[in-house]
Amino acid sequence: MDDARPVLLFDGHCGLCNASVDFVLRHEASPTLRFASLQSEAGRAMLGGHAVPAELDSVVLVEGGAVLTRSDAALRVATYLRAPWSALAWLRVLPRFLRDAGYRFVAAHRYGWFGRSETCRVPTAAERARFLPSG
Repeated sequence: MDDARPVLLFDGHCGLCNASVDFVLRHEASPTLRFASLQSEAGRAMLGGHAVPAELDSVVLVEGGAVLTRSDAALRVATYLRAPWSALAWLRVLPRFLRDAGYRFVAAHRYGWFGRSETCRVPTAAERARFLPSG
């Protein structure tokens, strides 16, 4: 993959995660981020060279050589959004253990609160260029 733009990896079965991708697509300041589900071949390949647990329960941002997870990833994504949403990035001033505790709480309940799909999200024709090939 020769495109150096950051890639947001998300749980393609998760209703909250898919809604979050929709939110980012609508509110991104410029079309910078690319997307792939964690379940896709492209998503697994992105993580292949990084020390990431196999049963990852987090959104992942791969940016340059860095891999960000949990609240670090979510708050870094906020920096790509238009105002007022970009202001959420200031939550980085909170200690990571507090941010990640909140993140883990939501992650543990996301399927119950937002649903789970048996199939991964399929990008629309307009979105397709923003998503890594799935296979």
